[in-house]
Amino acid sequence: MLVAVLVAMAASAPRGQAPTSYRFTFAEREQKVLQVEAIFTGVPAGPLQLRMSRSSPGRYALHDFAKNVSDVRATDAAGNALEVAHPNPHQWDVTGHAGEVRVSYRVSGDRVDGTYLAIDASHAHINMPAAILWARGFDDRPIIVRFEPPPGAAWRIATQLLVGRDALTFTAPNLQYLMDSPVELSAFALRTFTVPDDGRTPVFRVAVHHTGTDADLDAFVRDVEAIVRETRFVFGEYPAFEANTYTFIADYLPRNSGDAMEHRNSTMMTSARPLAAGRAPHLGSVSHEFCHAWNVERIRPASLEPFNFDDANTSSELWMAEGFCNYYGSLVLRRSGLMSVTDYARDLAGALSTVIATPGRQLRSATEVSRLAPLVDGAGITNPAALGGPYISYYTWGEALGAGLDLMLRDRTDGRVTLDHYMKALWTRFGRSASRRPGYVEAPYTMADLQRTLAEVADDQTFAAEFFKRYIEGGEVVDYARLLARAGFVLRPRSTAGYDVVLVEDAGQPLTESQRKFRDAWLSSAARNVF
Repeated sequence: MLVAVLVAMAASAPRGQAPTSYRFTFAEREQKVLQVEAIFTGVPAGPLQLRMSRSSPGRYALHDFAKNVSDVRATDAAGNALEVAHPNPHQWDVTGHAGEVRVSYRVSGDRVDGTYLAIDASHAHINMPAAILWARGFDDRPIIVRFEPPPGAAWRIATQLLVGRDALTFTAPNLQYLMDSPVELSAFALRTFTVPDDGRTPVFRVAVHHTGTDADLDAFVRDVEAIVRETRFVFGEYPAFEANTYTFIADYLPRNSGDAMEHRNSTMMTSARPLAAGRAPHLGSVSHEFCHAWNVERIRPASLEPFNFDDANTSSELWMAEGFCNYYGSLVLRRSGLMSVTDYARDLAGALSTVIATPGRQLRSATEVSRLAPLVDGAGITNPAALGGPYISYYTWGEALGAGLDLMLRDRTDGRVTLDHYMKALWTRFGRSASRRPGYVEAPYTMADLQRTLAEVADDQTFAAEFFKRYIEGGEVVDYARLLARAGFVLRPRSTAGYDVVLVEDAGQPLTESQRKFRDAWLSSAARNVF
């Protein structure tokens, strides 16, 4: 299979275009510096325009990675220095070449999260947009990347990049795939497992850089496998991962920032909490990010395809792309037995409280808060007053919308149609087809596509139109109290702000057989989700 992938990659490269190559070295790791050398061959006449990204896949705000780049130099194939102009902070223009340009530069980094990079004595934690100088017009050329760990360092390499000619060399079919491929080099612990899937058996790798015990890691991997198995039921099958492999990369060390970031065939998760003490948040990140292997990485809004590395990426559909993975993140934990029904109700109450009680719902719709993501996604405005009033995150609003739509579909069909059916339909129509260019999505969706698919799944165009008009584009709230009551929950105001979701049994009311069946069909494993 891997040979087939590599052959396909070579065949898909534009005829006559030589690969770009990068070499990463770590001689200055004690100074938190990564050294990069790049070779661009077959360069057309005229200036070679090199760029440093301003944004990163999965992030919507600008991060201007050029701020960490220094000492950019260029030579020709013979080692003669070439002129390098620096017309703006993100661009370097190389002239005087004869078709080949060799570039070297340094990148500083000490932030362990899903966006930047960190280099120190213990590891190299790399998000590619924070590390790579790329060439304008070279987007679809194949790429070779070589990592050279420091002498004596027991570093291995965890990445979704495709294997190359040896253990230190990897490949990417194009720039989009490379930029979506994080890398961890360290003495991480590695576990693998497989799950049969209708003729395929994908391999799941869990690479964890941490200070815990093997017992801690083994317990964590068992839970990861439970999540991986359960999420499959939502969409009906696993994606056709490139090289048939998906990699969970985790850094759980005291100095880290807390973060998690989705990628096409992997995720990068970071936290200061050790495995033993951070079970719930760690598993929450695993569940949310693995959902993204379908939703956003392959079921992808046209507003994000292809990803623009030069500017902020604005989308009206983040309530779906991010918020629905928030909803399924907790639901899959519950269905796989990793979260109690009581804890699930408490988690759901947080999202519902925000959407029901926050005045921000009257100021802007779910689509509008989605479009504001570049201003609030970790690098922009943090004061809600600067946005003209209270702001509801598209994560939170989308989670509440996912719960509302799921319960509405179940309620109106007596459980015959659920949100799982909707996600399967979106997967079949927009995400399932194999990409001729790994890293790209062949059939991204629009808002109209989302509504049209809902109408088909619900067999009711009026229902779909009303749902989008009232709850997605408008500021109305789903009747959660009535819908939750059917599942044996009570939505009740708190003595302070917000709402609680509690089991009817805990509220002193009897649980009816009808409520029990509805609740079990919603919250039990989808393998047994038969009404």
